[in-house]
Amino acid sequence: MSSNIMPTPGLAPTESAPAGVVEEGEKNPFLVTLGERVRTLRARRGMTRKLLATAADVSERHLANLEYGVGNASILVLLQVAQALQCTLAELIGDVTTTSPEWLLIRELLHGRDDDTLRRVRESIGELLGTGGSSARFNPRIALIGLRGAGKSTLGRMLAEDLGFPFVELSREIEKFAGCSISEIQGLYGQNAYRRYERRALEEAIQIYPEAVIATPGGLVSDAATFNLLLSHCTTVWLKADPEDHMKRVVAQGDMRPMADSKEAMGDLKGILAGRAAFYSKAQHQLDTSAGDLAATFHALRQVVRSSLQVAA
Repeated sequence: MSSNIMPTPGLAPTESAPAGVVEEGEKNPFLVTLGERVRTLRARRGMTRKLLATAADVSERHLANLEYGVGNASILVLLQVAQALQCTLAELIGDVTTTSPEWLLIRELLHGRDDDTLRRVRESIGELLGTGGSSARFNPRIALIGLRGAGKSTLGRMLAEDLGFPFVELSREIEKFAGCSISEIQGLYGQNAYRRYERRALEEAIQIYPEAVIATPGGLVSDAATFNLLLSHCTTVWLKADPEDHMKRVVAQGDMRPMADSKEAMGDLKGILAGRAAFYSKAQHQLDTSAGDLAATFHALRQVVRSSLQVAA
């Protein structure tokens, strides 16, 4: 096959590198690290460069360029090299779970396990590390998760009043930390900065309130570390709704942006729901807020939470 590993422009052959390998004065750090991983994995498998090149159907010259950090390989070539090395593409690229023998052994133990088994392992690890983890444990912090428009704020305030708990709107706490609105945080500082504020706001809420009802931003589940923190320290309820109800409720709150292109917006909303559903489903409880009116929905939520907290209804 024709190789897709291209030498970096401006490189010249040197005597110190293997024949056919080109080098540059200042190599790209990622490519250098990638090359080191290829060499390490090849050594671990006891393969010569020639043998690996043959197995991967890549020329030895281009494989040498890759190993010395001066060849920018296509994703397909990297996949061929990974398959020849009998490792995953993630291991070749540098996934953290491939950085030590223990990580690799743990990952192998978990490979192919069903979701329920993985959940129990995650909870056991949380207990072992002292970060919580058992979803069956009594916890008087109630966290409502779900997409915007599911009813987290409305139902959360009602639930907090019913239980006599403080109500925490995490979005408002994020804005207090940043000193500006969420849209300004994301516009000025980017999504990564927003996620840091989100994590900080949750950490403080957990520290301050032994009992509370917390309404969380819809995208909190996108950050695994923050979501783990929430699952470990709160009784979680996923408030679900039909996409049409999500849209209607957001518009009723005065935000017309979702309707700028209603057809495209609805498609995007359904895509977000589909992408986050697997994470939302990690909540201990689920409640469909499209199934009844506000009074009936609150009654159902009240029953679920009081039962979980072992408080008389």
